[in-house]
Amino acid sequence: MSIQQALVGLVIGVVGGVVSGFFGVGGAVVIVPALVFFLGMEQHRAQGTSLAALLLPVGFLGFWEYYRRGNSDLRLGLAIAVGLFFGAFVGGYLAQLLPSLAMRRAFGGFLILVGIRLLWL
Repeated sequence: MSIQQALVGLVIGVVGGVVSGFFGVGGAVVIVPALVFFLGMEQHRAQGTSLAALLLPVGFLGFWEYYRRGNSDLRLGLAIAVGLFFGAFVGGYLAQLLPSLAMRRAFGGFLILVGIRLLWL
């Protein structure tokens, strides 16, 4: 990895962190597309890299700010975390079965559906 790639990665991380702290999302919505567009990664590699970056310690400070203000349900969050732990394994396995173009299109379609749903709640 070059210094330029590391700096781009750092900027992607900061933007992803701000978006994650603000909206509760960041990996899929910011980091994956940025890795594809700015660093030219294939979809699978971008998703795997995003998961590597988002391991346990990343969300802690954002969570802590919400928790200390009474805006987080820790027990429910832990239950979801257990589901995520096993679900991410299954999703990661299944994703490897699809070609990169299919993954990119599925990811884009997913973002569109979520965006439409959020706009028309």
